[in-house]
Amino acid sequence: MTTVEYGGLSKVKPMKSATVGFKSHAGRNNAGRITVRHQGAGVKQVYRIINFKQDKLDVPGRIEALEYDPYRSAFIARVVYKDGERHYHLAHSKAQVGDNILVSAKAPLKAGNRVPLKKIPAGYNVHNLETRPGGGGKIIRSAGSAAQVLSHDGDYTQIKMPSGEVRKLPSIGFATLGQVSNPEHNLVVIGNAGRARRMGIRPTVRGTAMNPRDHKYGGGEGRQPRGTKRPKDKWGNITGGRKTRKPKKWSNILIVSRRVSRRNKNNK
Repeated sequence: MTTVEYGGLSKVKPMKSATVGFKSHAGRNNAGRITVRHQGAGVKQVYRIINFKQDKLDVPGRIEALEYDPYRSAFIARVVYKDGERHYHLAHSKAQVGDNILVSAKAPLKAGNRVPLKKIPAGYNVHNLETRPGGGGKIIRSAGSAAQVLSHDGDYTQIKMPSGEVRKLPSIGFATLGQVSNPEHNLVVIGNAGRARRMGIRPTVRGTAMNPRDHKYGGGEGRQPRGTKRPKDKWGNITGGRKTRKPKKWSNILIVSRRVSRRNKNNK
């Protein structure tokens, strides 16, 4: 079992004005049917409302506290603005209590500041990017992730995603400089079943260990091979090697080059 070092976080209670509690539905929809399996139990959590828009333009702010958020892999920063308003933002990897931040087209190119993409030179790392101007940050928000600015071309900026995909985003859209906090999140080993249950993850049974009526891979004497051409779930739907992206998705025209699949990487 391994854990993340939380030594740099502030020992404060979450802001009541930016928190909301709601009942866990354990993967069930509005009809009470389980639509996402293996969810349930877990420790009770309080949701923190994060301001992904960061729409207080040209108002300087200061990081008042760095906090843990049970609903996301990254840490969050409590920011107090000059006018007294407080918001939660995603914390960048080098954030410290007392740091100043600014959301402005004239903000200096410093980690934590938020500026339009057209103002950021090629080679800089960014996160919490807007896919539509004014819509708030939608991509690059998980722990340790960062995109790289490649070039500016007219009204669009080319961005290299963590997956290797290159896509165009509107140059007037805002992005936060730097890398998302908690870059060691992917190194965490859960370690035992009890810790997974406290995280709200229920056990997963292998299909090959089930009966034939319960799964496509079930039955047989001893260990059996899969017996089907493609991997399937318990309902017979193909789960591997099939494209899941919608053919008419609005952002298709913005993709310059798709990411290299894991299979093609291994062949190289």
